[in-house]
Amino acid sequence: MTAPADDGALVLFSGGQDSATCLAWALDRFARVETLGFDYGQRHRVELDQRATLRSGLAALNPTWAERLGEDHTLALPVLGELSETALTRDVAIAAEADGLPNTFVPGRNLLFLTFAAALAWRRGLRRIVGGMCETDFSGYPDCRDDAIKALQVALNLGMDRRFVLETPLMWRDKAETWGLAESLGGAALVGLIVEESHTCYLGERGRRHAWGYGCGACPACDLRAKGWLSYEAAR
Repeated sequence: MTAPADDGALVLFSGGQDSATCLAWALDRFARVETLGFDYGQRHRVELDQRATLRSGLAALNPTWAERLGEDHTLALPVLGELSETALTRDVAIAAEADGLPNTFVPGRNLLFLTFAAALAWRRGLRRIVGGMCETDFSGYPDCRDDAIKALQVALNLGMDRRFVLETPLMWRDKAETWGLAESLGGAALVGLIVEESHTCYLGERGRRHAWGYGCGACPACDLRAKGWLSYEAAR
């Protein structure tokens, strides 16, 4: 197989705010962009149901994006949910653990996601792998840290004999800046699409509409999204 093309990207696309913004970011930069979602038994599986709507909405916003948007892939990783005694994969209250990490942390999730993404990118001839990991506004997950992503990039490149680049456009942006990035990429239309169609709430709640979108309004994901929206609105 020939070396992967530098103008192609695979986006880890969950259907949430961050991954939708990352997909727009990639479509703005790369000639061919494919998407990858994971079903690991998450409580907020409704986010996967939003992926097709978001992809269609992004394509409708910009004819160039529509031309660049390639295939969508979904991988089932039930074993990750089976291994995880967490609030994202079990019907338990969200709380902090004794070690300070929230019980929404799914050990190894991002490491596995990026490893499977690299395997798919290898087969699809894509060099860039784009993820929404961030250590500016995050819940303390160690596999979201820049050092962890850079270390994994080295391991993947050595283990697959490829020169993949793990792109994390949100790594040093807080949630307000993430909203701002979406606006800079697609204007009010993209912001509106993300508000209406993306899903971030850990509890999978889509019955309640807030200014920033749908969610329970109380879980850590909703809290971050809501605070970021308020800061974004205040700065406009």
